[in-house]
Amino acid sequence: MKKLSGNAIITAALIMLCCVSCTEQVDTSARYVFKYDCAMTYLEKHQAYSEYVELLKQTPISMRSNSTVGQLLSARGHFTVFAPTNEAISIYLKQLFEEEPDLMTTPSWDGFRSEHKRDSIRRVIVHNSVIDSGDNEEAYVSNDFPHETGNEFPLSNMNERKLSVRYQGVDTIFINNTCPVNITERDILVSNGVIHQMERVIAPKDVTASMYLLDLLEQNKEGYLVMAKAIQACGLLDTLSKMRDEVYEGLYLRGQIPETQHLYIDGHFPAGENWTPRHRLYGFTIFAETDEFWRSQGLDPQAPASTLLPQLVQWILDNKQYSIDDEFTTDEHYDSESNLLYQWTTYHILPFRTPSDRLVFHRNEFGYNPGNPLRYTIPMYELYTTMGKRRLIKIYESAESDGIYLNRFPALEKNRTEVLHELYCDEDKRGCFVDRNPSKAVLNDIINCCIYPIDAPLSYNDAVRDNMARQRLRFDGMTLFPEAMNNEIRLKMSSDVKNQDVYIPATVIYNYFENMQMNDQTIFIYLNAYGYQWCNMHSDEMKAKGRFDLTFKLPPVPRRTTYELRYDVLPNGDRGIQQFYFGDDPNRMAAAGIPVDLTKGIGSMRVGWEADGRDEDYNIEVDKRLRNNGVMKGAKSVTADGSSGDIERNRNSNLRYIIIRQTLDPDKTYYMRVKSVLDSEEKEFYMDYMEFCPKDVYDNPETPADIW
Repeated sequence: MKKLSGNAIITAALIMLCCVSCTEQVDTSARYVFKYDCAMTYLEKHQAYSEYVELLKQTPISMRSNSTVGQLLSARGHFTVFAPTNEAISIYLKQLFEEEPDLMTTPSWDGFRSEHKRDSIRRVIVHNSVIDSGDNEEAYVSNDFPHETGNEFPLSNMNERKLSVRYQGVDTIFINNTCPVNITERDILVSNGVIHQMERVIAPKDVTASMYLLDLLEQNKEGYLVMAKAIQACGLLDTLSKMRDEVYEGLYLRGQIPETQHLYIDGHFPAGENWTPRHRLYGFTIFAETDEFWRSQGLDPQAPASTLLPQLVQWILDNKQYSIDDEFTTDEHYDSESNLLYQWTTYHILPFRTPSDRLVFHRNEFGYNPGNPLRYTIPMYELYTTMGKRRLIKIYESAESDGIYLNRFPALEKNRTEVLHELYCDEDKRGCFVDRNPSKAVLNDIINCCIYPIDAPLSYNDAVRDNMARQRLRFDGMTLFPEAMNNEIRLKMSSDVKNQDVYIPATVIYNYFENMQMNDQTIFIYLNAYGYQWCNMHSDEMKAKGRFDLTFKLPPVPRRTTYELRYDVLPNGDRGIQQFYFGDDPNRMAAAGIPVDLTKGIGSMRVGWEADGRDEDYNIEVDKRLRNNGVMKGAKSVTADGSSGDIERNRNSNLRYIIIRQTLDPDKTYYMRVKSVLDSEEKEFYMDYMEFCPKDVYDNPETPADIW
């Protein structure tokens, strides 16, 4: 998103001070008001914010700081301030008094029954009202708010909550659905950010998925009542109540989780400070058939669970919403992982929270322009492992699909000389449409979950598994780690240093990424690479330095057949020499081939790489030659900047290395281990994306594998 720079704000302010009154509006369509005050000074000058100013002066920045938020807003920076008026604060206190009479005796600051509770409410008002964009990203004017209703701001507020936006008509904007931004007093530019006057206090409640679903059950309120009853019967409400890892929280606050400035190796990598995640949060995404759908199937959502759930199990059986290879029971022990209802229900849940604009990522794929973010080009998808029994789910979007779908398998134009696109999609392969409309989806009401209605039944049945097994399964390395989504690590839209490079503690310190184990000599860094124009999938990458030894839990495969496991490599002088291991026992894995030397570039690998020419037959021969040497060119879909020129396939610095080629079982969990074979602290491990490719794709005599 395009932002106004701090210099631009100051320059514009000086010009306006010289030429016109400081209250004159320069651009009435955008309602920018130019001021040369800092945010705190501006607020202090206006009586409408006097209550808010007092709160800013009384509220600390954090539990680890004695400085106040008022002092912060007096300093240099890039702050977006959603400043509530005195009237807005008064309305909020009255609402608190009515909703929680035990909290206060009167609807005023003097009416709180305890000083601790009063301070807590101060923090709620203040910390939810400020987004600190850091050193590199600018504050948000209204033109830079999220593009669609229900979408969230890229950065969290000081309360570490994501704020969402709702549009109504041309000019009306709400924050978090119910808090109106004043139509005239918005986009007030100050020297260190932007102020928007709020007519209501932003105070999101800490409602968990468990609390939300229990409320539906207690009120017998339709919408997702069938899903709520299934989740309760499966014993999942306790899981869905989880918000944060309190053990990690305590270790971080006590300074037992190290920051990267204590882990220098060569004086410059990794560098900086405060890159370590402050929290280890939990989250969930639920895709749910609506109660309206169940009524169309003859089920009554209002029926008691004792009646409804056996009918639901029978519906699952009758409609073959399972695979013939699945083993399950159909009794009423629904909380057993072997129970059919448990397996069906958990396939609807992902172990991380996914906002509506992050279900499918668009960043630097072939032909995509981030400046026109809603104009999609080639089809994109994400592959994730669901809760419960480990199974794959595909989240898909293309220019032709007109929305996001689960488990969609269209016919694609894959010609080597054409642009990849969707030709058509048979009805039995269209998948489930994911409705992101905030009037139906539950996007911002739940702190640890999003719930999306789907328009067709979702299951891991034979058709889905067969279709999965007929395509190359490419997955970004960061999809292995639910924690990366829950804690705003992956693909954060910020170039600020603390968001670009995130240090993940070694396993011996704390197992932050559950699906990765590493030795105590590994320094693991996730590089967000926002705005870098790197020729990686989504631009980002993972790195480790030191005498690294890492083990990753891989996604499941859909069918028992022969697969290639491929790993995207980028050789250069910074890399190391690494040995791959593969197997289904993380403590006993066989070496996969010989060590791979990534230190000297592709030329040293002697694999026969040549750039594509006009002769497609010869290009195909080059591809065959590379495969005979155990590698492939990079993907045509991955670009440096979204253009059709600088693509991964055309770079001799990008290859896909074939780690193994063997028969894999969908009921087994597989692991990949990467270990440095050098006695060096300097060389690094690199990881971007991997692929499971079935034999029917890579060795198909009728339909050769595509280059995308």
